[in-house]
Amino acid sequence: MRTLVARLDNVGDVLLAGPCVRAVAAHSDEVVLLAGPRGRAGAELLPGVDEVIEWCAPWIDPEPPELTQESVEALAKQLRDLRLDAALVLTSFHQSPLPLALVLRMAGVPWIGAISEDYPGSLLDLRHRVEGDPPEAERALSLATAAGFTLSDGDDGRLALRGPLPDTTGLTGEPGYVVVHPAASVPARQPTAERSRAIVRALAEAGHRVLVTGAPAERRLTAEVAGDVALDLGGVTGLPELAAVLAGARVVVAPNTGPAHLAAAVGTPVVSLFAPVVPSARWAPYGVPTVVLGDQQAPCRNMRARRCPVEGHPCLAIDPADVVRSVHELSGGVS
Repeated sequence: MRTLVARLDNVGDVLLAGPCVRAVAAHSDEVVLLAGPRGRAGAELLPGVDEVIEWCAPWIDPEPPELTQESVEALAKQLRDLRLDAALVLTSFHQSPLPLALVLRMAGVPWIGAISEDYPGSLLDLRHRVEGDPPEAERALSLATAAGFTLSDGDDGRLALRGPLPDTTGLTGEPGYVVVHPAASVPARQPTAERSRAIVRALAEAGHRVLVTGAPAERRLTAEVAGDVALDLGGVTGLPELAAVLAGARVVVAPNTGPAHLAAAVGTPVVSLFAPVVPSARWAPYGVPTVVLGDQQAPCRNMRARRCPVEGHPCLAIDPADVVRSVHELSGGVS
């Protein structure tokens, strides 16, 4: 049996699909993961994935490409050539699975399941509904379960990565440091550079060895945040190397962003600097000890804003002393 799992948005979303993917893999001969360009690196790290296909969905990507007949037909042909037996389409609560379900039908996929509030007609064989606001990893896993895919015995359903991870001790030194990752995919979810810098200084003054991580495009930010008290690793790691860096950390301090979920996938506790533009109940780091900081009742609550709609970004005006206390709590009182 060859099964496709689709998750077309960011790295963090793909990592949260991991338990669902493993459940599908436990009952399939081959699992193909359809990912967007922003999530492909995460897809490559998921256990249970045999092949990754990349396609940028105009109805999902935040900077969507033009929808053309040629691009859709090319995807349909690629999917048809895979001779899939079934497909599960994973989406966030505000996204529709039906455009991709239509393409999958065009590709001749005989069975398709998805979580859908919208009437699917003949596009879905399984229209799954989820009540309440469960963690996103559990929400996705519930679709697999409803489709008859269950986790293997002994699989605890937490996030996980394919190993082995690269050796990064040449970059970081010995394990036991604290990582601060200041950036997020959208500005509304990350503290200001000044606040992140203050957090780093407070951690260093408390006796922690601090590393600051970030993507190549975030080098200016990481340099400013690290200053002269932390090791700046901005732009020097790919996703597997970043995972290894996070695995060696005692605690990771990060906003709601892919690296927070990457930390959870390697089992590292997280201090989550969480802007409430989306619910923390669903998107906080999953399956590891976590402290959520930030005003979860701020006026921006559940607005899904990409840029902070409130002057001064007050929901993330977090006292650095609270971060230090949270790191101390999660690290068992060790500095």
